Amino acid sequence: QVQLVESGGGLVQAGGSLRLSCAASASISGFNAMGWYRQAPGKQRELVAVRASRDLTQYADSVKGRFTISRDNAKNIVYLQMNSLKPEDTAVYYCNVALFRSGQKTDYWGQGTQVTVSS
Repeated sequence: QVQLVESGGGLVQAGGSLRLSCAASASISGFNAMGWYRQAPGKQRELVAVRASRDLTQYADSVKGRFTISRDNAKNIVYLQMNSLKPEDTAVYYCNVALFRSGQKTDYWGQGTQVTVSS
């Protein structure tokens, strides 16, 4: 079982920056992915950014060039640096760890952290 603890959300003005952190309670090994999703009120949860264990990275089109995902594999932490924030980035951001074992995928989720961008 992997527990995820997020931090770094808050209120920021448009154009500002925030950095989210997510620490996993257990060592993340093998083929895996650590990433961030978000869910705005009335909308479905969507992928923001993900970084796999082989340094494969994917971003949502809406955040490319503004957000950067990084990992500290020694500490089992994933970060999301968010720059040039826009009001439409307002959402609850969830950390995700996906483990791939024997052809099966297991997802773990954090509790979510609120990001609010004011105009």
